[in-house]
Amino acid sequence: MTPPRDGSAKPTGFRPRRPGPPRPPSHTPREGRDHVVLYGWHPVSQALANAGRRFHRLLATENALIRLNEVLPSLPVEPEIVRPGAIDRLLGPDAVHQGLYAEADPLEAPTLDAMPDDALLLAFDQITDPHNVGAIVRTAAAFGVTAIVTTARHSPNATGVMAKSASGGLEHVPLVVVRNLAEALIELGERGFTRIGLDSDAGTSLDGVRPRRPAVLVLGAEGKGLRQRTRECCDVLVRIDAVGAIRSLNVSNAAAITLYALTRPA
Repeated sequence: MTPPRDGSAKPTGFRPRRPGPPRPPSHTPREGRDHVVLYGWHPVSQALANAGRRFHRLLATENALIRLNEVLPSLPVEPEIVRPGAIDRLLGPDAVHQGLYAEADPLEAPTLDAMPDDALLLAFDQITDPHNVGAIVRTAAAFGVTAIVTTARHSPNATGVMAKSASGGLEHVPLVVVRNLAEALIELGERGFTRIGLDSDAGTSLDGVRPRRPAVLVLGAEGKGLRQRTRECCDVLVRIDAVGAIRSLNVSNAAAITLYALTRPA
């Protein structure tokens, strides 16, 4: 058997079933709010380690399954051992799946009322690009964000592309889905949350905002920024002072800089 590419030893006594001849996938993957496709090492392995996930299917290559068995003593779903091409046919040749593909139920979404009084939240004002959202989710997990508030409309589904960009972050930062963002921000304000809107034209610099809890950082879509009603529901609008030739930042980069500022020791 070919050893794993990372050079790690095979688990003693582990003899995975040899894959048969390549065969077409048994069905086309479906994605949506009621069904999630995950692929890649971090998204799939983190999801398999999450007791809150319910799986429908797990496809793995021999080497990927060996690696999984090294870090997870038991799997919540019986894996189907396949060749890489079988996953390629499901996802397309450009998807970097690293030999792992899974289909699962979406995670249960908590309510706004369930947020603790010392929470640090993010709120999305119509951010829909799955790459940006995934990158923000990954950063949110790194900085201990409690949850992300998003609306049922004008928000991204938890697609495979988003989950891949989040690199496992979806398992650690839940999405709170609300009907109306402005109403949710008003409710959070009544609970004592400081509502901080990120705006490149704001009169207050990020340097002037001290770390505090509870708080919610409100992020606007690329190009459009925060809507007027959303701006009105913020306690303070802040800008990031850039000193180089390019002054505008991708929303995921801006979120990372702001979260660092809001979570550093006072």
